[in-house]
Amino acid sequence: MEIILLTIGKTGTDFIRKGIEEYSRRIAHYSPFNIATVPDLRNTRKLSEAQQKTAEGEQILSVLKPGDYVVLLDEHGSEFTSMKLAAWLEKRMAAGHKRLIFVVGGPYGFSPEVYARADGKLSLSQLTFPHELVRLFFTEQLYRCFTILRGEPYHHE
Repeated sequence: MEIILLTIGKTGTDFIRKGIEEYSRRIAHYSPFNIATVPDLRNTRKLSEAQQKTAEGEQILSVLKPGDYVVLLDEHGSEFTSMKLAAWLEKRMAAGHKRLIFVVGGPYGFSPEVYARADGKLSLSQLTFPHELVRLFFTEQLYRCFTILRGEPYHHE
């Protein structure tokens, strides 16, 4: 199964981008992993929050394929410990999906259409983080999940 982190806009902060690249390389030892990026919207000052969510939602939906298992990284999603997230990931991988896609939305969240398409929602914390840091935190947690599943010493319980 291919795992994809789908984001809106590129990661511009150098140290965050380097961290994401490092964890992405590590994840690739366990599973096919890619980061897909849809471009930032332009001229957003002319758009309402709802219009911006709709436009971003159209971009997100255009990347998805039938049969993808889609998980939104969303503040209202389920929260797991790293151990429970690893167990959840193992079940998803055994379910036979071709692609498991985790989506980081734009600054105002997701459109109703994206919520309707999602198979699940995952919250990394009750705290609010910049979207670039969410990308870094998520890639580290995904790497941690694989080390837990393989019994490697990265994670200490």
